[in-house]
Amino acid sequence: MKISAALFAVAALATTSISPADAKGCIKGAAVGGVAGHYAGHHGLLGAAAGCLYGRHHAREQARQQQGQAPAGQEKAPAGQEKM
Repeated sequence: MKISAALFAVAALATTSISPADAKGCIKGAAVGGVAGHYAGHHGLLGAAAGCLYGRHHAREQARQQQGQAPAGQEKAPAGQEKM
């Protein structure tokens, strides 16, 4: 009885917390990372997770560049003080 109640509670919480996923870059990164992880020592799941994280990061950077914003931590230098 306790197990079925716990499963019901988990299912109820899972369905209420569903939100649309924004997975730009994750699918491609996960595929590449999974293959690389598999060939690097049978760590396909770990490679897929790392690839997904890197793919998301790369997609965010590209989106910022298209919007004309500087990447996080790299503010634009004042006029006349650009990096060489």
